[in-house]
Amino acid sequence: MKQAMLFSPVANRGNGFRDSAFGRNKELPVHRWVPWIAGFSAYFVDDCLSKYLALNGKANYWVLDPFAGVGTTLVQAYTRGLNVVGFEINPYAALASKAKLEAAKINSSTLRAQIAGFEKFMKRQCVSNNGHPRSQPPVGFSGRTELFSRAVERKALFALDYINAIQVPAIRDLFRLAFGSVMVSFSNYSYEPSLTRRCAVDKDPIEDADVDAVVSSKLKLIAEDVEWLQSELEKLDHEPRGEVYGDTFFSAVERLRRESFVDLAVTSPPYLNNYHYPRNTRPQLHWLGLASGPGYQGARESSSFGKFWQTVRDQEQITLTFDLPALKEIIDEISSRNTEKGSYGGPGWANYVATYFNDTHRFCGVLSKLLKPDAVAIIVLGNSIIQGIEVKTDRFFGEIAAICGLVFEETILLREKRTGTSIIQSSVRVDKAAYRTVLYESAIVLRRKQGTA
Repeated sequence: MKQAMLFSPVANRGNGFRDSAFGRNKELPVHRWVPWIAGFSAYFVDDCLSKYLALNGKANYWVLDPFAGVGTTLVQAYTRGLNVVGFEINPYAALASKAKLEAAKINSSTLRAQIAGFEKFMKRQCVSNNGHPRSQPPVGFSGRTELFSRAVERKALFALDYINAIQVPAIRDLFRLAFGSVMVSFSNYSYEPSLTRRCAVDKDPIEDADVDAVVSSKLKLIAEDVEWLQSELEKLDHEPRGEVYGDTFFSAVERLRRESFVDLAVTSPPYLNNYHYPRNTRPQLHWLGLASGPGYQGARESSSFGKFWQTVRDQEQITLTFDLPALKEIIDEISSRNTEKGSYGGPGWANYVATYFNDTHRFCGVLSKLLKPDAVAIIVLGNSIIQGIEVKTDRFFGEIAAICGLVFEETILLREKRTGTSIIQSSVRVDKAAYRTVLYESAIVLRRKQGTA
């Protein structure tokens, strides 16, 4: 079967790991359902599994992703017969992870029948100008441009009418995910790669679109992948377990009610770059009913790892909750930059950096409780430039992990991805950059000490 060939080897860079960039997932079944700017590749996860787990006896292994995103680590480990558990605070990404694992158990014939029913329903509703959808645009969603033109909005609301009436929850989740994954493509917004107005990148607004055809095409691809996934799982001699929690990882010990059970963690926390993940998924969060009203409270913005500069800049000076003099020195230097700008200058950005690493300390404390003795965690990170000062996030992450009783074994350079300057004047257009610093991506290897409790 053609799809079974999609996991063929890709050349690595000589360090034992293939390219970590999420873009390669666009080629792979299940992983290709949702584009995700913050993810990493299934190939990279494969290399982690092969290197750090002896896959005999895999029925008893547990793989953890504390920042599960759209489920790359979870799906890749699950299809290899490993038990998986993930935490994801973004409700749309959590939906994706959950729906992918649920897909292993749905009836594919029922799914295809629902897709056929969707096509008939949309054809009947959209050819008539007399009917009115029952669904309504979300209250509180607004922007500088209307998300959909009037003609497109009517079709989108009819699509939601059908989706919301589906009785099987797992199939309804797949339909919601399909709609969410393509809705920006027929909107007046675009990913460049972050969410922005089409007019801001010299693209014409979309006055009308074949919403039914776009959603149906995605659903058929999903159905094809569901059948592939189920055929892969049938090759296993056991049924792995999968758990996804739509919550912050800081709640893990309380939610899981067990410790020292994880054999391997593979994850990528939010980078120290102030990238606002809820904002980038705002259309999906509101139109799928995952958030409501203005702002991002439904997306639990204030509970995000590292927070965002906008949420901490105006607070009183935030200090580190642990002792790491080298990091404190860098934070003090950041705080001294551009003080005339108040919270928009160095002091505000210093609060952001201190908050990020305080959350790192909390994260490593929870991780150390969940890993088995001698178990490994692979953390993918990128360095940052804050107020013109480089912050080697991987180095400090490892040193903080050591404070929490983990062993910082090594840093593995995965790729040098771009060049930029200060986070408030950053640019990939290096010819316009006042200062040039290589921004790289690396993986740090942490191990829980033997005999630690």
